[in-house]
Amino acid sequence: MSLTLLNFHAVRNLQPVEMTPSSRINVISGANGSGKTSLLEGIHILGMGRSFRTRQLKHVIQMDQPYMTLYGRLSGEPEVTLGVRRLRAQRELELRLKGDKNARLAELVEAMPLQLINPDAFRLLEGSPAGRREFLDWGVFHVKHDFLAIWKHTRRALKHRNALLRRGRIHPQEIAVWEHELAVWGEQMDTLRRDWFSSFLPVFEETLKVLLPLPGLSLHYARGWDKEKSLAAVLHDSRPTDQQMGFTQQGPQRADLRIRINKQPAVEVLSRGQQKLVVSALKLAQGRFLERTAQRHCIYLIDDLPAELDEQNRQQFCGLLEDMQCQAFITSVEPSALKNAWRTGTSVAMFHVKHTKEGFSDLLSDS
Repeated sequence: MSLTLLNFHAVRNLQPVEMTPSSRINVISGANGSGKTSLLEGIHILGMGRSFRTRQLKHVIQMDQPYMTLYGRLSGEPEVTLGVRRLRAQRELELRLKGDKNARLAELVEAMPLQLINPDAFRLLEGSPAGRREFLDWGVFHVKHDFLAIWKHTRRALKHRNALLRRGRIHPQEIAVWEHELAVWGEQMDTLRRDWFSSFLPVFEETLKVLLPLPGLSLHYARGWDKEKSLAAVLHDSRPTDQQMGFTQQGPQRADLRIRINKQPAVEVLSRGQQKLVVSALKLAQGRFLERTAQRHCIYLIDDLPAELDEQNRQQFCGLLEDMQCQAFITSVEPSALKNAWRTGTSVAMFHVKHTKEGFSDLLSDS
């Protein structure tokens, strides 16, 4: 599966884009501020319904335009079309999948699995557990078909329990109902996460060994509550302190992936370049695992790949991409930085983003 057509209108400073990627590896070059990252952002919105640069999609729409549209076509039998439209005057997205105007966002996400590697990806190491839970749940969502329904049930029960905790005076029978719901669905979510993690871990270790052998590095899954107790018991016992705090302190909403070097947080030990390789190993392992378990392929959005990587590490990174059956869109200020990163015979499509006199950026194909 790969994108064979991209068509964007009114996305940031980009001229209307019509891009026909002719290769699995697509390198987009251009000066700083030319719009390279905006192109990746458009693909991300098309597949995820949100930007990785702003929480408010209205900021992605060109200043003088009432809406933006993004359209893509995926290879396959039959081909799959995706569309996203966002009006400046309304917050809701208009989504289309295979011509269906009532498509749901989860269906778009499932249709086009995306992985992003950019400077913000360092948050997997240095950020809050929320980013690592998102990474974890992305993997579970794409291989465990009942995960989304369980996640929704868990979220609903947690929302109701927290609302009762904030109310002040709580009727024991009322909160017991939602604690039971949260315990039932939360335990199921934990089971799916643990099953996925136990299978994913060897793939991550294998991937990391290629990029950066680190014998002391460990990756652990923490479920979010006392491993010696059931979730039902934890919720019941913690009710008084949860009421004082006004929220549920333990549960699947506190799950985390812990990345350590010899029992120390990896972010405190590794150099910036090593951190990028560990994060890249996590992201690439997601795609490798998806290929092996579901025979599906990721599309990778990689912003400024050469940054903080020497030539040897670039070659190892690119070698893994070549071995996978994935499609990649890679930005670089200097295309020559990746000139020697690919094996002989690898097909690489080159695109250049160039400013126009009107202040917009135009995408030109060099291949």
